[in-house]
Amino acid sequence: MTSFTVNGEPIHYRMDPETPLLWALRDASNLTGTKYGCGAGQCGACTVHVDGVPRRSCQVPIGAIEGAFVTTIEGLSNDRGHPLQQAWVAEGVPQCGYCQSGMIMAAAALLARTQSPSDAQIDEAITNLCRCGTYPRIRRAIQRAAGAMRTGGALTAAPPPHIDPEDAAAAVPALSPPPRR
Repeated sequence: MTSFTVNGEPIHYRMDPETPLLWALRDASNLTGTKYGCGAGQCGACTVHVDGVPRRSCQVPIGAIEGAFVTTIEGLSNDRGHPLQQAWVAEGVPQCGYCQSGMIMAAAALLARTQSPSDAQIDEAITNLCRCGTYPRIRRAIQRAAGAMRTGGALTAAPPPHIDPEDAAAAVPALSPPPRR
């Protein structure tokens, strides 16, 4: 049995110690925000924090992180209120969205180390692949989140973080045809 802490909760996995962390998170813990991309540690869609360090979870056997603290995108903020999550939306970063959780986790690790990252530092830290090519928006979102984190300012362009996506979709009235004249 392998034990470590995931998003603040102690977890005991009864899985082969060679099981990649990605599959323990997705299959055993139902934390599906961490995505499977390439399975070779190249794309970064599966990036999580292990003891505060960004790691490609497809390459980390659970037996190697006994006693560690793991943070997934679900654990970054319980209400989607993290400045990076808000800046991501405010800057219109998501397109297909597949790489976003890994990108945000890599960016969160960068901002934990560097309050005012330069473009070169962002480029060096964010090695995740985005097939939609939103890299300029990603850079702007990281800079915007860094500014908000330094000043404690709010990101007003992003939607409120306390709205569940299903509730938001249900709240949109159905479009009806315009009245006949």
